[in-house]
This record gives sequence, C-alpha cells and structure tokens, in this order.
Amino acid sequence: MNPDDTLAAVPAADVLAASGAMLQKQLYAIFTKPVNGLGPVFANIEAHLAFQVDLEREGVMFAAGPMWTDDEQRWEGEGMVVVRAASRDAAIAIAERDPMHKAGARSFHVRPWLVNEGSVTVKLDYSTQTFSIA
Repeated sequence: MNPDDTLAAVPAADVLAASGAMLQKQLYAIFTKPVNGLGPVFANIEAHLAFQVDLEREGVMFAAGPMWTDDEQRWEGEGMVVVRAASRDAAIAIAERDPMHKAGARSFHVRPWLVNEGSVTVKLDYSTQTFSIA
C-alpha cells in the first residue's frame, strides 16, 4: 500500500495485503434509524428483540444494541446490528427480515466491516458460578 494524501480510497486488496497478519474477520454492520419517530419503533420493539435473540441463537449475531445521542443522554431510536454473513447481499437479506424493517418503522444501511484488531476478556469465577465480559 502506497500512502498518498491525494487518495480518496484504497482498494480492498491493498488493505487485506497490509493487514495480512491480523484477524481479517469479515462482518457486516447494519445501521438502523427510525423513519417516522419512535411510535412505530416501540410498536415493533418486542418482535424486533425476539428476532435479534433468534439471530443470536443461530450464531448470526455478533453484537447489537442502541446508539445513544452524542451527549450519551438519550436514545432517538437508532441502533447497530453486526452480523456474520457470506456477503453484503446476505447481510441485507438478514436486515430485511427484521420485523422493525418489514413494518417500515426503521430504515437501514449495511456496511461491510473488516475486524482486524481488538480483544474480548471473559472472567469466569468457579466458586460463585458467575462471569463477566470486559
């Protein structure tokens, strides 16, 4: 990869070559936002959450949750869902199945996300049979 301040984009192949020793796990981020306020969102929230839990049980869901306002004080109905899928088209198909999107309460946009860096820590205490994730 040749760094050049005039470049607007770098081919994916160059990014993959530069990060070849890293994880390179391809996931898909589904950004979702209300279409007509929070009323329709709340009308579909139970079916949406049940769908999310199903994705989790199927091993499709990587992570999901609400996105706060920038001041971290409110929720305006936006969320992000990260899924494991074979392609962006497959991730779009998953998003289209969400009852929230099927009802027209939210719109969505899917972005491919290459995970290269990070960590997950799980602490398991045998004596109390509890765990925590950091």
